Amino acid sequence: MNRPHAQHRPRKRFGQNFLHDSVIIDRITASVGPRVDQHLLEIGPGQGALTTSLIESGCQLDVVELDRDLIPGLLAAFSLSPRFKLHSADALKFDFASLLEDSEEGTTQQRLRVVGNLPYNISTPLIFKLLEDSAIIEDMHFMLQLEVVERLAAVPGNKNWGRLGIMAQYQCRVEHLFDVPPHAFHPQPKVQSAIVRLTPWQASPWPQCDASALRILVKSAFAHRRKTLRNNLKGIIDSTQLEALGIDPGARAESLELTQFIEITNAINV
Repeated sequence: MNRPHAQHRPRKRFGQNFLHDSVIIDRITASVGPRVDQHLLEIGPGQGALTTSLIESGCQLDVVELDRDLIPGLLAAFSLSPRFKLHSADALKFDFASLLEDSEEGTTQQRLRVVGNLPYNISTPLIFKLLEDSAIIEDMHFMLQLEVVERLAAVPGNKNWGRLGIMAQYQCRVEHLFDVPPHAFHPQPKVQSAIVRLTPWQASPWPQCDASALRILVKSAFAHRRKTLRNNLKGIIDSTQLEALGIDPGARAESLELTQFIEITNAINV
């Protein structure tokens, strides 16, 4: 199946950097391993470089593309495939659950497998949105700025440890698969990229807590990275309560383990 060949000038406001390296495309496809019995969602197919490899698996494939100028090329290349459906929409506002409701009649409602070369300017808010829908998602494979992948996969005590990594790891297994050099794209970005796999936990290794409450707590704890927990969590939990949990009120948020954030969340939501 041919990829779209229409001339399109990448738009900065959409954060467009189109993947063209066939070796990288094949490596991403192999990492995803799409199958005919699966339902995939590609966010930001762009000019269809990865779309071609995904649809050749025979999977059911929905794609969400914001740039209307790319729609004709995508339809010309893929609309004849009976299991391809294009949605001209903003992924940040899209109802992903509706894709399961629209699944083919007579088939089992499967969770979505999400793939995307995410624009750097929307990657973090989009990941948070997808984490809210993790119950309907099998896994996610994303091309992201390397810095974002390092934040997702960070460990306590690391400068990259923060809200994104904590919430992602609470809800998913995070795997930094491999890096992608700038020359794999057109135009070449000024930053290094990487592929990450996020797999929502089926049996979570973490103690249970209210994810929304955890998100609010972590946001407060990291509001000012140089300040202590005593200062950042003032009005939420006091020093005596933190000490009762075995947590130093004078510590900074980046030193805490995920389980400790969960303990604080549960303590203030009894």
